[in-house]
Amino acid sequence: MKKDLKKYHSQLILTCFCMLSYFLFDCTKEPKKDVKPNIVFIFTDDQTYSSIHALGNHEIITPNLDNLVAEGTTFTNAYNMGAWSGAVCAASRAMLISGRSVWKANDFRQHWIKNDSLDKTWCKILESNGYDTYMTGKWHVDAPANKIFQFTKHIRPGMPRDAWNHGEMEAKFNSISKTKNPNYEAAMPNGYNRPKSVNDTSWSPTDTLKGGFWEGGKHWSEVLKDDSISFINLAKSKDTPFFMYLAFNAPHDPRQAPKTYQDMYSEDNISLPKSYLPQYPYNENILSGIRVRDEALAPFPRTELAIKTHTKEYYASITHLDAQIGKIIEALKASGKMDNTYIIFTADHGLAMGKHGLLGKQNLFDHSIRPPMIILGPDIPKNKKINLYYFFTLLII
Repeated sequence: MKKDLKKYHSQLILTCFCMLSYFLFDCTKEPKKDVKPNIVFIFTDDQTYSSIHALGNHEIITPNLDNLVAEGTTFTNAYNMGAWSGAVCAASRAMLISGRSVWKANDFRQHWIKNDSLDKTWCKILESNGYDTYMTGKWHVDAPANKIFQFTKHIRPGMPRDAWNHGEMEAKFNSISKTKNPNYEAAMPNGYNRPKSVNDTSWSPTDTLKGGFWEGGKHWSEVLKDDSISFINLAKSKDTPFFMYLAFNAPHDPRQAPKTYQDMYSEDNISLPKSYLPQYPYNENILSGIRVRDEALAPFPRTELAIKTHTKEYYASITHLDAQIGKIIEALKASGKMDNTYIIFTADHGLAMGKHGLLGKQNLFDHSIRPPMIILGPDIPKNKKINLYYFFTLLII
């Protein structure tokens, strides 16, 4: 069995290398001399593989992502474990930037802190090969972004600092877990443990006064779009190839979006997952308990109202994000750079959103470790789906 597994992993690595080589270095065509392709890497947060209309979810509205699917190749089984115990933001991002597996990324982190291995990161390698490197959005990596990228703007934290205070949340979780009979209905930070009923108005995804992704007066997805277009306008007058790392915080919670996008959805038209359960049946004190912060976002046990409400906000956040991606693509086309640009779209991991009695990502189900992954650009087959299994970091390397 071990021998077969080792053989399978070897075949997987070889297959990934061959596929990427085919896409980016097609030997059947004479390459243009001294012309390097641009790379735009669009990275979303907590976006599961089943959250794109063109990939089978007919309840969500994603016209621009649908167009990426039509114009490129989709890897329908891309996986990113993201930590030692399930999908986690920081670990998956460290793996991506360092090009190392989950088992080695943490060791490499010690060198990042000392700043003595930054030249081995993905963007620094591109810079050494003549690329201008740009970054905006969520970072959530120990290495300093402004020492890795040449141009950075609006570097965002892993979680918004105001409405959903991480320290406050952890303190309350710890206090509840130490009580003899933990009360899941106890007062939680703003936005947690809701909605309890149709009359629960403790949180509004459209209220800019709640902060979160509205911090600074404009939704963070829109700020990232504006930054991206500024970078593109700067690059269009230069002959230097560019690498853009565009990391959306959406659709991570707090799943906020303007009212226009919220109004596109109704709980009445949102279906429950086939694997919906009011309570995760195993390991109650860990996955389905208050100790896992993602799981504390909705009441225990899960109600149909809570799951449909969170799903509505999740979909609205993705549709709003989709609109920003559309504007970035429009700017690329207007710049004249689109024909020599590869676009890679993916996410750090997925999300449960009511499946198996879970809401979050800290588990090893498909919905949590399987993000969407789309590549388009010169010579990339259009409207193609590859159903083989790929491990995320192997493909990116």
